[in-house]
Amino acid sequence: MLQHNPADHGPDPDGNGTTELWQSLDNAHHLHPFTVHHELRDKNPRVMTHGKGVYLWDSDGNKILDGMAGLWCTQLGYGVEELADVASASMKELSYYNLFFQTTTPNAAKLSALIAEKTPAGLDQIFFASSGSEANDSAIKFIWYYWNLKGKPNKKAIISRDKSYHGTTVAAASMTGLPFMHDIFDLPLPQMKHVGPTPHFYAYGHEGESEAQFAERCAQAVEDKILELGPDNVAAFIGEPVMGAGGLMIPPEGYWPRVEAICKKYDVLLWSDEVICGFGRTDNWFGCQTYGFTPDIITMAKGLSSGYIPISAVALNDEIATTIANADSEMAHGFTYSGHPVACAVAIRNIQLLEEFDLIGEAGKTTSDYFQQKLAELGDHPLVGQTRGIGKLGAIELVKDKPTKTRFDPEGHAGMTCRQFCFDNGVIMRAVDDTMFLSPPLVIKPEEVDELFALVRKSLDDTHKALMSA
Repeated sequence: MLQHNPADHGPDPDGNGTTELWQSLDNAHHLHPFTVHHELRDKNPRVMTHGKGVYLWDSDGNKILDGMAGLWCTQLGYGVEELADVASASMKELSYYNLFFQTTTPNAAKLSALIAEKTPAGLDQIFFASSGSEANDSAIKFIWYYWNLKGKPNKKAIISRDKSYHGTTVAAASMTGLPFMHDIFDLPLPQMKHVGPTPHFYAYGHEGESEAQFAERCAQAVEDKILELGPDNVAAFIGEPVMGAGGLMIPPEGYWPRVEAICKKYDVLLWSDEVICGFGRTDNWFGCQTYGFTPDIITMAKGLSSGYIPISAVALNDEIATTIANADSEMAHGFTYSGHPVACAVAIRNIQLLEEFDLIGEAGKTTSDYFQQKLAELGDHPLVGQTRGIGKLGAIELVKDKPTKTRFDPEGHAGMTCRQFCFDNGVIMRAVDDTMFLSPPLVIKPEEVDELFALVRKSLDDTHKALMSA
């Protein structure tokens, strides 16, 4: 079985600081991602110190069940000694070398072959980066380079969806369909186009419309956008198999095969952003396999190393990769840490452990089915307008009135209230507006699923009481 670091002890196990010291240093010197900094510094950050399995401990000794797998990424949970051992051995053997200068390393070569075994047939050419955003930026450049090589330099528009999330670099944030990530940075770039409705039936389906009709309407919107821009100007369509950070939105049945057919019809590349869905989150290696479509490009990160070390990758199909590989021009793109040997070693062992412990496929699906059963049981709660999920992904809609789907005022207050009660009760659940997310480590056991949902229900009870008495 997986060996986790025995870290079940109280605050500050190394005796080298205090909560107050770490908070003071952080407030003085650290700029956090996605943060209103004066608000954080007024309340002080929570200091996480160690983890084991599906649990974290903070510097005050509080034990917290991590219902979000870090940031959708710790597939194997915390403190896996095998991953620490392989990182240590790799550092001692070859701490670093680059993939420039016509060189490679054994770990980069082995990992590229291992990933190619897991991707759909034909997507077996791999480029490495260090984050999902870097992978998505790289894919954009490869797409534009490909179309230039094919003699179609006007194919530059990339279509993504309203509410999508694709990262935070200038280009990746431009593809992201969340306006609050655009305005303050003078984004998006002009080549990035967005299309709605977002394929989320609960929020965007019309009264009297079937889910199948809604799926067709969403797919038709993609075709309409391609025609509006002109097929000769559209390079690619990007989508997350399950839309993650924008609201954990499950696509309606039939949506993805229909979008795939549209892209083929107009010679538009289909790009699956698998940064969240990849490596078992939907019970297959990739979400596109779960939803029955074959993309031309896959980007991946997070679960590739279970979050133990930064690494990401782009998988290109044979047509794109061969066109690039046969070009006489230099592909002038890459990163200092592309295919870092230590990161590749950890990713190789991570994938092996996912296989050895049957966390993907039918064995993993057994736990996922139980997770989904317990999630659905929350539908009887007076605060819950809908639950939805697939694999080990789950969402809970918080509403004031179930039949009308009316939210509490102001929007987002219920979600933030619930998130705080979750922390107070010893469980991590993420809030986006008034939607709560769950994405536990794939190693979660049935008894831990029971504990997770008992804590979630208690947090919902506390939230409902607070909102009703306000």
